[in-house]
Amino acid sequence: MSTYHGNRDKLNKRKKRKYELGREAAGTKIGEHKIKKVRVLGGNIKQKLVSMEYANVVTGNQPVRCKITELVENPANKDFTRRKIITKGAVLRVKLPDGKEIEARVTSCPGQDGVINAIAK
Repeated sequence: MSTYHGNRDKLNKRKKRKYELGREAAGTKIGEHKIKKVRVLGGNIKQKLVSMEYANVVTGNQPVRCKITELVENPANKDFTRRKIITKGAVLRVKLPDGKEIEARVTSCPGQDGVINAIAK
């Protein structure tokens, strides 16, 4: 059997299916709370977090709602660090309710879960 060079249509003899659909990333930033709701397969809903100013941070055993002051780094992509985009694994500087600032690593997927959960470093 011969190989087709460059013409993928001859190899893939059908159109894309609805379940193969890809979507644009949420690109979560620091700011006023905004969410986009997206219907996904099976009628379920994913909440894409567009922007958020608070994070749920676990310090010790207690989860605390903290204000995000800045994004320190995002090891997923250096361009995300420059553009201040929050993804899972990003390191944030947060302000605890008592005024103390700490760094926290994001453990949730804000683009899918609609919430920023983090753990103190």
